[in-house]
Amino acid sequence: MNTNTPVEAVRPTLHLLCGKIASGKSTLSAKLGAAPGTIIVSEDTWLAALYKDEIHSVADYVQCASRLKNAMKPHLISLLNAGLSVVLDFPANTPANREWMMGIITASGANNCLHYLRVSDDICKARLRARNAEGAHDFSATDEEFEIITRYFAEPLADEGFTIIEYS
Repeated sequence: MNTNTPVEAVRPTLHLLCGKIASGKSTLSAKLGAAPGTIIVSEDTWLAALYKDEIHSVADYVQCASRLKNAMKPHLISLLNAGLSVVLDFPANTPANREWMMGIITASGANNCLHYLRVSDDICKARLRARNAEGAHDFSATDEEFEIITRYFAEPLADEGFTIIEYS
């Protein structure tokens, strides 16, 4: 009798974060990233390390974030294929960003969980002002920049194919 029964491997999960600026995405990311076999990949950390001196406007952010996503996609697929779960602390705030993320999920065969933080603009702005005053975050944003970026925010839809968990 063979006692070496193969154990079915658990598919890793790509955790995604959707929420406006200062809604709590990075805080939730840290909690999710504490799980065994899970790593955090933070857009803000990578952008600050690679492009901090190049980001002076929303347009600069969009350009640098696009370059970062192009570089990161094969790396993220490799991490998931290696069996690690990944908390992708990149904003899943637009259909285009979520489509990019779905491409990673499709290519890797990973499970997914889109964590949607539904927080009011007033609370986000208050948190943003406090975060800016602390100076501990890699990037700060003004109320005007919050408004500009928030114009592009689109709630995730069920037909996009994600497993959505909503936080209010």
